[in-house]
Parts: sequence; C-alpha cells; structure tokens
Amino acid sequence: MDQNFAGATAASVDSLPRQRLDAAMAQVNEVLVGKNRAIRTAFACLLAGGHLLVEDVPGVGKTTLAHALAATLGLSFRRIQFTSDLLPSDIVGVSVFDRDSGAFRFQPGPIFAQLLLADEINRATPKTQSALLEAMAEGQVTVDGASRALPQPFFVVATQNPLDMAGTYPLPDSQLDRFMLRIALDYPDAEAERRLLTGENRSAMVGRLSPRLADGDILTLRQRVHAVTASPVLLDYVQALLAASRKHHDIRTGLSPRAGLALLAAARAWALLGDRDYVLPEDVQAMFVAVAGHRLIPARNAGRDALAQALLDSVAVE
Repeated sequence: MDQNFAGATAASVDSLPRQRLDAAMAQVNEVLVGKNRAIRTAFACLLAGGHLLVEDVPGVGKTTLAHALAATLGLSFRRIQFTSDLLPSDIVGVSVFDRDSGAFRFQPGPIFAQLLLADEINRATPKTQSALLEAMAEGQVTVDGASRALPQPFFVVATQNPLDMAGTYPLPDSQLDRFMLRIALDYPDAEAERRLLTGENRSAMVGRLSPRLADGDILTLRQRVHAVTASPVLLDYVQALLAASRKHHDIRTGLSPRAGLALLAAARAWALLGDRDYVLPEDVQAMFVAVAGHRLIPARNAGRDALAQALLDSVAVE
C-alpha cells in the first residue's frame, strides 16, 4: 500500500455486498462477451452516481448493454427511442384535464424510472435533448411550475451514433457535461465475435437474466464510494490535470470544476471495484479519457479522446 495515497481514515470495504456486485458484473459479461472493461466502466459510473453515454456505430451492443444492466440491477426500466419528432413532453410527461375532478392531472412520462435508456439520443433535436438536463443534474423534473422527484437510484444510459451518420444532431456541451462517462464498445475481437456467431441470441439471454443487485444495494455501494479516501497528494494530481487542460494550446475550453468532481467520483468507484478503499493515480488514469474526452473542446480539428490521452500523458504524478 502506498502511504502517500492511502489515508489513515480509509473506510472498510469488508461489509460491502461484494459477491453480489461481482456476480452482477459477471452476468452482464456473459451477454456482452469481450467487453469487460466497458462493463466495469459502466458499473463505475452507476456506483459513482453519474450517467453513461455509449457512443458507437449501430450493431455493436449499445442497447443490449442497457437492457442487460436493467435486468441485472433489478431497477425499474424504461426505454425512449429518440427520433426527430420526439417532444420534451414525450419524455417528462404532461398535465391532462380530468373531467371528473375538473382539474389538470399530471401524467408522468417514461423518465420516471430508475434506469432510463435514451436510445440514439442524438437523433432528436436539441430542444428535446434538453428535457433531460434537469433530471440528470438534480434528480427531478419541473412541469407547469411543479417539481417532481425521480425514483432513486436514477441512472441514464444514453446511446449515440457517430455524428457523421445521417439524421443526427450534435449534443450541446451542456448536455454532454451531464454525462459523467462516455465509452465506446468497438467491434469485438475474433474470438468474441465467433462466440456471438455460434452462441445464443442475445435478446433471449437478456430475457432470462435475473437481478443480482437491488436498489438498496446500489444506494449502499454509492455511500461506500463516497467514503473511499482520496489523499491530498492524489487531489494534487487531479488539480494538475484540470490546470493542464486549461492551458493546453490544442484545447479551446478546458475541464470545469464539475469535470474534476466527476473524475474524482469515477476514480473512487474504480478503486472500489478494485477492492480498495483508497484512490491511486492509476484509478484516475483509468477513468480520465472516459470523463474528459467528451468535455474537452479542441482548438483545432483533433479527436477528443486522442486529445484527452495526450493531456493525460503530459501530466506526471508528483
């Protein structure tokens, strides 16, 4: 144990429902073969209290990942298929007039679920995309001047196609910033693809999945993530990364304090998944591109993930 990073008051992880958590990740891995890191990142996002954006070409398992997570976590689940004609009220709900009572009654939209799949989110207009902003930031929605709390835990998994595909709208920076992590599933390797080609239909497999965690387990794990120790030396490293992003000549807009909080929360969750109660620089490094890639605004025509990796490589651990 590195004493520079392990605090003296680190919380014990012995009481965590560790076996159930491991069983949950193993079950999702059975459905999405060869995607261990992406699945672990998705669980880190959930435990850190964030929301997940999965960006990739059609057909690589983005929607299957969301369905497998919902079945495994035992959370109430709704799916919204984003299209160009989708309206904000189709997401959050609408007040309808009740003739019997002579008053308006709120009809909740599909956003009132614990796990919401926003499928192909960038096929809807920015106006419709913005309907998720308050929900993702504050865990509530406001309709007709009344705020209504969303069920907890509340976890958004959004899928997105690359922007060079027809019929897509770029997500505004304010919407991108609401996603703690962004990942890609990529094409499977040869061995994983052979297992897919010769194996069972993935939709049938998802239909037979049983919950391995309950919402109470998830809330408990989230509390444990908050208790994971981040030493002053580790915080110095996080601040150095934030500062470097704001001074980098290839970055027009650097990382905000909210991005720093997201990075720290994700690193704590990654450490917890590694069965540690303290954060190491390796945890920050493991999460950095997923946290920073979609938040950085390049000054030139450069890939955001490549820019985030270059930034990470440029900052040494003191």
